[in-house]
Amino acid sequence: MNTKSFLVAGIVGGIVNWLLGWFFYGILPEDFYTQPKDTIKTMVSILSGCITVGLFISYIFNRWARISTAKNGAKAGAIIGIFMGLIANLFNMAFVKGLTYAMFAADVIITIIMATITGAVIGLLIGKLNSD
Repeated sequence: MNTKSFLVAGIVGGIVNWLLGWFFYGILPEDFYTQPKDTIKTMVSILSGCITVGLFISYIFNRWARISTAKNGAKAGAIIGIFMGLIANLFNMAFVKGLTYAMFAADVIITIIMATITGAVIGLLIGKLNSD
């Protein structure tokens, strides 16, 4: 595994994921989701989670799947997004008061979209970094 492509693609993918999250959860459905308090702890936690997602996808692409194109990255990212969205929301349905089926479905769809775009970026970067 190329450590440089793993780290660079993972961190850039995490930042892309964070920006997409800001758009999908902070801008679009302003009244749909409860907005967290804008504290340093909240923002650091969200950014850390997004970087972790980027590194997770990058590790899978680099180590096991050998994905190095945007197209294949998007496809694999969508599959990862389906499972990530379902896992998180099934647990949320059990523990979060006030979560509706509409919120469940919307979040799964948003997670799939975000993981698809993140996967495409990571796949593209891996291909560019490994071709050098």
